[in-house]
Amino acid sequence: MYSSEVVIKRDEGLHARPATFFIQKANQFESSIWIETDSRKVNAKSLLGVLSLGIMKDATINIIANGTDEQDAVNALVALVNSNFVE
Repeated sequence: MYSSEVVIKRDEGLHARPATFFIQKANQFESSIWIETDSRKVNAKSLLGVLSLGIMKDATINIIANGTDEQDAVNALVALVNSNFVE
């Protein structure tokens, strides 16, 4: 298992469009991937799950992956968040 924390800097938070980019990137990896914030943890490959967290600007999330490409998955998702969801 590999994880990393990252802060959401996008003004709108992790709403529909950036969440879609996040999920598309997560689905490129074989590992199981989760987003954890506060005490809630959801599948990072599920749009409804990610949106249900209601992640706002300046929220800290923990991206967790478990599998053969876990480190690559987490690093790619952290990079996407840090790029403000610009591909």
